[in-house]
Amino acid sequence: MPKFYARRRSGILAALTGLIASAALFNSPSASAALPTPISASTARTYLARLTVAAEDRTGYDRDLFPHWITISGSCNTRETVLARDGANVVTNSSCYPTSGRWYSPYDGATWTAASDLDIDHLVPLAEAWDSGADGWTTAQRKAFANDLTRPQLIAVTDNVNQAKGDKDPAQWMPSRTAYRCTYARAWVQVKYSYDLSVDSAEKTALQNHLANC
Repeated sequence: MPKFYARRRSGILAALTGLIASAALFNSPSASAALPTPISASTARTYLARLTVAAEDRTGYDRDLFPHWITISGSCNTRETVLARDGANVVTNSSCYPTSGRWYSPYDGATWTAASDLDIDHLVPLAEAWDSGADGWTTAQRKAFANDLTRPQLIAVTDNVNQAKGDKDPAQWMPSRTAYRCTYARAWVQVKYSYDLSVDSAEKTALQNHLANC
């Protein structure tokens, strides 16, 4: 069973503080994405060494097996919650859709003022999770993974960058903005470790190399 079921979930309440369904103003100190701070590089290296190394198997994968986006508060779903969290001066309408704001995509360094230009990236993609052990989870467990606001798993980024990433792991894709690669690698390892997911050999080597530069 994934480790996350044995851990406290109080962080989600803090993440939702101040979120309302009516027209609202969300203030952020900057337009930098507010991904929950990942573990340190040294901790990531320790966790990576503990992860099971196994070949990936995508047999039976279907994105619909990971229910998302779910309602978080009022009329706000997971996507809208992350957009509010990651943006600066985000204003929403009565349906919780962001009508204005400013978002910085740390993967490529682009700044956007329209929510339609952003995707919410599953840092560890759903297909990658399936390949790495989520194929044995219950629907409830996959739902929790797909909507996890407490770990560094969801982040607002430029839509076409997210689409180019697809379901690739760090051996196949890393953010073009090199300054963010250490954060990305730390977050990847934290999510995999938290959910007791495996890594393949190429993925592990790539992560080791990136973490060595942190």
